[in-house]
Amino acid sequence: MYQKQIEQLVILQSVDDEIIGLREELNAAPRELAELEERLDAFNTRMDAVNEKLANLREQQKRLDGEIEEDAGKVKKSKNKLMMASNTKEYHAMMREMDSLEKLNRLREEERVTVVEELARQKEAKAELDGEMEGLRKEHEAKKATLDERVAQAEKRLESLDRKRKKAGKVVPVPILGRYEFIRSRLSHPVIVPVADGICGGCNIRIPPQSYNELQKGKQILSCPNCQRLIYWVEHTPESLRRD
Repeated sequence: MYQKQIEQLVILQSVDDEIIGLREELNAAPRELAELEERLDAFNTRMDAVNEKLANLREQQKRLDGEIEEDAGKVKKSKNKLMMASNTKEYHAMMREMDSLEKLNRLREEERVTVVEELARQKEAKAELDGEMEGLRKEHEAKKATLDERVAQAEKRLESLDRKRKKAGKVVPVPILGRYEFIRSRLSHPVIVPVADGICGGCNIRIPPQSYNELQKGKQILSCPNCQRLIYWVEHTPESLRRD
């Protein structure tokens, strides 16, 4: 009976480990999706900023094109007027006006070149962002498509493990099962460990000789005096572990 109880406790521990892993996966799946959605939102914010900048640059270019065209027309008119100047004073006045217009036109041409260059850079940035967003969208869609399936499989496996857990629990006496649950709620994995050469497999500390002698007799399930985990002599290793 002792050997059977040890075997069922080890099985119970294995089941509990898998249950913990599955529950972590069930919790992680929606978080993964939420993280991707947050990244997509961040990309959309960046894309909105780039699109706004592109719109402003295009508007600047359009305005400059119109002003440059208008100034060119004014320069042409000034040249025509220059030919019709009636005296030197009028001629020099028209020359100064034309020089001012040409200077203003050159400044606008330089500004336009800067705008066009920045427009090209922003278009390139948008293209790169588009590529990154497309990859992220595909990843998001793939995760979303498999999420329901992953959750369904995990829940189905949990139901199976729950049945296996109840079956294992029936073999173990209520007081021992209570000790197992108590330890599991307070200590990290594992809960039940083998003892080899008098050393606890949980805390790696030697147990007292008297406890070790009692453990080797295989009459009752004991706890490690140091870490309080349930222990069994390695020579009493459950058959289920020998087959693994």
